[in-house]
Amino acid sequence: MKKTDARWDDNRITKGSSNIFLDLGFDEDEAAILKMRAEVMIRIEKCIAAKGWTQAVAARELGISQPRVSKIKRGEWKDFSLDTLLTIASRLGLRPKLKLAA
Repeated sequence: MKKTDARWDDNRITKGSSNIFLDLGFDEDEAAILKMRAEVMIRIEKCIAAKGWTQAVAARELGISQPRVSKIKRGEWKDFSLDTLLTIASRLGLRPKLKLAA
């Protein structure tokens, strides 16, 4: 008879923060930047979908390669700086604003 791993029986729930990157162990400053990048990517992807663009059309309209559009759609945030994402968002007609909190 095969024993099961006791961890599978652990049904505790741990409340997360509002930042998944913080929960994953990134330091607070880096987690904040990663969260911003992810949020901008989500908005870009939703805007592309709302326009009904294929990846090829989006690439042409945004002045980036089709593989870069694919990476945005897959949420590969490691491949994009915040600056690059803000530029792409602006090209889509989005008006990103940065708000700094003390």
